[in-house]
Amino acid sequence: MSTTSTPKFKNIKGSTFHQELKSRVQQYFADNQIQPTGNFSLFFKAGLLWFLYIAIYFHLIFLMPPVWVAIAECVLMGGITAAIGFNVMHDGGHGSFSSSKFWNYIAAFSVNGLGASMLMWMNKHNIIHHTYTNIDGVDDDIEIKPFMRMTLTQKKYKLHRFQHFYFWFLYCLLLILWVFAFDYVKYFKKKIGTIPIKKFSAMEHVTFWAAKVFYYFIMVFVPIWKVGFLDWMIGFLVVSMVAGLVLSMVFQLAHTVEETAFPLPVSPNNIENEWAIHQVETTANFATDNKIVCWLVGGLNFQIEHHLFPKISHVHYPAISKIIKKTCEEFDIKYIEFTRTRDAMISHIQHLKKMGIA
Repeated sequence: MSTTSTPKFKNIKGSTFHQELKSRVQQYFADNQIQPTGNFSLFFKAGLLWFLYIAIYFHLIFLMPPVWVAIAECVLMGGITAAIGFNVMHDGGHGSFSSSKFWNYIAAFSVNGLGASMLMWMNKHNIIHHTYTNIDGVDDDIEIKPFMRMTLTQKKYKLHRFQHFYFWFLYCLLLILWVFAFDYVKYFKKKIGTIPIKKFSAMEHVTFWAAKVFYYFIMVFVPIWKVGFLDWMIGFLVVSMVAGLVLSMVFQLAHTVEETAFPLPVSPNNIENEWAIHQVETTANFATDNKIVCWLVGGLNFQIEHHLFPKISHVHYPAISKIIKKTCEEFDIKYIEFTRTRDAMISHIQHLKKMGIA
């Protein structure tokens, strides 16, 4: 049975795990005299990704290349869409992109240019997912019911026995549903799952609707006007489905694999572990030695580091991961890590298969 209210984490008497982690990581930044926020390499990457996104958009809409070139560019644009989400919006939303609040806001707001609402994302991701990771009934990221079953506590249907085959298609729909449905459901219900979202100010209401209208104008109206409805629809679907698949896979590999936990309260509204241990046990890293993967996914393959220190920019995760891994070993806490991306993918598929038959 899933939980229906926000659970509380246990304060384990005598546990110093979280305090020790914070102390060691803070000491790393002090010793190296660096800020925990982004640096020039991140700012350059952000500028490069947005330049490529805009350049491809204008080339597709106003220069109308041959079909095979257009399809290839749409695939690339979908990948860049996901990369902007991972590298720019994600750090900005956590306040780690820059030491400047203004540039953090601009980076976070960039998700509106990709079709999603920054306000809804920050409620869903920062507040709920990062606190109640993998807790059924609270963490919206594992709520794909009734089409998929992500944990044993969710109701099983006959179609779930095939979910390890058809999940590819469902993941492709993520961005499309996010842009055209999920944001509005959350907006009008004023809650994400069972958790109420914070009350919007008048300006936030205006911002929500203005951003949506702007996106539809740029990504729907202008392309249809310039290239026609059919060409727009094909291109838009390619871009959105590639982005949706990449976004889904990166976040699913971090939490829904065979090795991660899906805890529920062991007593009325209480989680067995303290928050920091809960984050380690419900999260997995993958391909952390692959510099290409690290660059493209904005360090989100260092998901353990991100969940423990979301306000530290991903450019520092490779360094602090050594500290966190060593601390986990000392405290006898399992640090889940896959050497390669395909290993994590296999584990995710095996998890889906198990959930479909268990």
